[in-house]
Amino acid sequence: MTTIAVLGNGRVGGNLATALIRAGHEVTVADRAPGAAADAARTAQIVINATPGAGSLDRLVALREELRDKILVDVSNATVDGPDGLPADLIYPGSSLAEQLQEALPETRVVKTLNTMLFPVMTAPATLTQAPDAYLSGEDPQAKQTVRELLINLGWRMEWITDLGGIQTARATEAAILFVPHVIRSSGFAPFAISIAR
Repeated sequence: MTTIAVLGNGRVGGNLATALIRAGHEVTVADRAPGAAADAARTAQIVINATPGAGSLDRLVALREELRDKILVDVSNATVDGPDGLPADLIYPGSSLAEQLQEALPETRVVKTLNTMLFPVMTAPATLTQAPDAYLSGEDPQAKQTVRELLINLGWRMEWITDLGGIQTARATEAAILFVPHVIRSSGFAPFAISIAR
């Protein structure tokens, strides 16, 4: 059992928290109440960033002490939304939210994952008709292995998880979010993942 703090109690955070509790982990979900995120992060071994990506950097930098020596799993995408509320552009072109977090929080081990799919797929990958991919980006091999084990707890098979390398590779997976609004407009809000056919 791992002690996990989920920052963000929207669809993504709530979905992940429910699935992780079902998998036997001790999970705290932090809402927007003052001090809730700090309290949750302070007592957790792993912290999941499921806050809206546009404000994630400021929120997490404010938790620098609470996140020291922790694994920070970043599942958010930092985007500028269009008039329909769907992602229209990247906030950190030529970089990524994950890279910005790792630079701002050098004593935290940031791992980017689960940001290339609609949120229901994060915890139910086997419901898709084809095998999906989950990608890992991060500097710390041990942290990535821990996150890989969490993904397996969520129903991901080992062969569906691809380690892309260092944190800089997160800029590729974060840029993939720009596919999402076009797919939704053409096919509707049906669960899907951006995967590589092999």
